Amino acid sequence: MPAFDSSVRALLQQSLLRWFRRTARDLPWRRKRTPYRVWLAEVMLQQTRVEQARDYYIRFLKRFPTIRSLAVAPQRDVLKHWEGLGYYTRARNLHAAAQKIMREHGGRFPREPDAIRALPGVGAYTAAAVGSLAFGHDAAAVDGNVLRAISRLVALESDITKPSARAQVQALADELLPSGRAGAFNEAVMELGARICTPRKPKCARCPWRPWCAAAVSGDPERYPVKARKRKVPHKHVGAGLVVDRRGRFLIAQRLEDSMLGGLWEFPGGKQEPGETMEQCIARELREELAIVVSVGAHALTVSHAFSHFTMDLHAYFARVVQGRPRAVHCADWRWVTLAEMDEFAFGRADQRIIEFLRALPRTGQNWK
Repeated sequence: MPAFDSSVRALLQQSLLRWFRRTARDLPWRRKRTPYRVWLAEVMLQQTRVEQARDYYIRFLKRFPTIRSLAVAPQRDVLKHWEGLGYYTRARNLHAAAQKIMREHGGRFPREPDAIRALPGVGAYTAAAVGSLAFGHDAAAVDGNVLRAISRLVALESDITKPSARAQVQALADELLPSGRAGAFNEAVMELGARICTPRKPKCARCPWRPWCAAAVSGDPERYPVKARKRKVPHKHVGAGLVVDRRGRFLIAQRLEDSMLGGLWEFPGGKQEPGETMEQCIARELREELAIVVSVGAHALTVSHAFSHFTMDLHAYFARVVQGRPRAVHCADWRWVTLAEMDEFAFGRADQRIIEFLRALPRTGQNWK
């Protein structure tokens, strides 16, 4: 049985689209739309705020203006242009998908929904967003903003972290979708969630759906969407060796492709084990990762960083090799590089902060030990 009668559904569609035409933000991915540009924007906007994604999108598109230019680029170059945006699996999948498009679709972004879904990194949301915006598919795209807005619209009591509740919202979004105007409607609901129906202090007085919103009527819209209490996020202590050679170069290692932050470069190290000092941790990790014995010296700095599923304190110590030559035992590759040369490699945010720290140190005698 439909959740909305036909007249209410029409009013919800019309009021939202009218509001969107009047107030839509001027964003770079809304200009000169092509399937490639739409796809790139949707991938970037996963787990990333619009304000942050905007400049990255412009820079990335300048370096990789076409699917072909992305496909033929070295992965190292792709990751470098993604550096700082986080969730690097997105960049690796984007690169792999571009290569698949060149190989299987003659360089043209596929039009059929099944072919879009078959691209690396493309799930139900991305396929619906790209399909509706680039090809006019009648497909409702449900992201976090849409989940929140529709959950509040009907005051959904189900736990939105459960697949069954998400399926309920998808069904409601499908029902609300106006045939032939899916792209505009999808963007409008996302915009509503991003700017009006925000997680905290929603601007209900400015919402085009207020007359029909059950959460607004309840007087407590922030109660929705209903979510189970989050588990405490684990905290890890990680050691990193700032290994310097006689020429003042630093040893960096490339993470394995199938590991977290795969393909990025780092100052080698790893997680501290129970009973270890941080110096012992770093010495063990460099022996296991690069087959070298190091003498660990002074503490340089500690960087605190939060990931989606844990937080971390990264403790960086200066070190020097006392035995062996580096080998890629439990890493993809390694290099000796100067501080200036580090700009050629893609690092995660925590390691970027270490680089910033090193560049700010006095260089007299290169006293890094």
